[in-house]
Amino acid sequence: MDRNSTRLHQVDFRLSPGDIQAVRFGISPGHELAHAVRVLLRPAHYPLQWGWLKQVRDRMPREPFALLADVIGADGYLPDFLTTTARWDLTPEAELAALRVAALPGMRIDLGKMVDRSSGERRIALERMREDPARARARIADAWAQVWEAALAPVWPQLERILRADIAVRSRTVAAEGLAAMASRIHPAVSWGDGAVRVELRKHSEEVDCRGSGLVLVPSVMGSWGCMVLTEPPAQPTLYYPARGVTAEWARDSVAAHAAVAALVGSVRAEILFSAHVARTTSQVAADVGVAISTASHHLSVLRGAGLVSSARQGARVLHLRTPLGEAVIGQAI
Repeated sequence: MDRNSTRLHQVDFRLSPGDIQAVRFGISPGHELAHAVRVLLRPAHYPLQWGWLKQVRDRMPREPFALLADVIGADGYLPDFLTTTARWDLTPEAELAALRVAALPGMRIDLGKMVDRSSGERRIALERMREDPARARARIADAWAQVWEAALAPVWPQLERILRADIAVRSRTVAAEGLAAMASRIHPAVSWGDGAVRVELRKHSEEVDCRGSGLVLVPSVMGSWGCMVLTEPPAQPTLYYPARGVTAEWARDSVAAHAAVAALVGSVRAEILFSAHVARTTSQVAADVGVAISTASHHLSVLRGAGLVSSARQGARVLHLRTPLGEAVIGQAI
């Protein structure tokens, strides 16, 4: 991965202008954690994360954090093996599971790149990891799990809602105005031209043909400074960009967000809406919020009528899920 700073180089992700299906959105817990480590290493560079920093800086597990700091570094290239292909439904648990089985040859290459970018004790530590990538993989995955639990698990609901709200807004722009309009609004370093999503970067120039593989767009809360790209096969071509609507208060207690939505739709419907990021049956919704099935059915009907929840039959079951509009409502409350 490479990251945007001064605009001297350009990566073109070449697409067919009318092929909306070639662009899809995803969420990357691994990318968020890697940038959380960088925020902790250089807090002065991330003013939008100061509210979050106050909550977490004193509870970091020292040795696991130090290990990840060596692997990730404070800036620049980010090892590809730390993230799997971003998906709409990618969970932290799935991200960690993918890390535990990351391909060892690729790890050796990525660690070698970090060795070349380091010096002193950090370089020695990275060289040892490169010499025994299987052991390094297990240690890095264990450290990932511990740092995640301390740094992002407590605020993941808030963070995830911002990511999903961003995706909902940009998906609507693609459907209503096309790829060019959506791409031009992602970030000042991103534009659309000659059938390509163009990203201005600090050191890296490349043309990537995405007409067979597509392009994944991944919003980020922790990576709020600029854009990064993933272009090296076999990885899926990916553009990471700062999510919209991130303020210094994004990590505030979710109780405040619940209260804001409850004032709009009522407390039970707010609870249903906040938990509707996974598809559930009416009986599951009723059990989760502690109401009768008939009551849950009524509230779901109201939310569906307002366009906040969609219901789809899957075999003998009907599953309920937040719509893009529902994501946007939740995101605005954060």
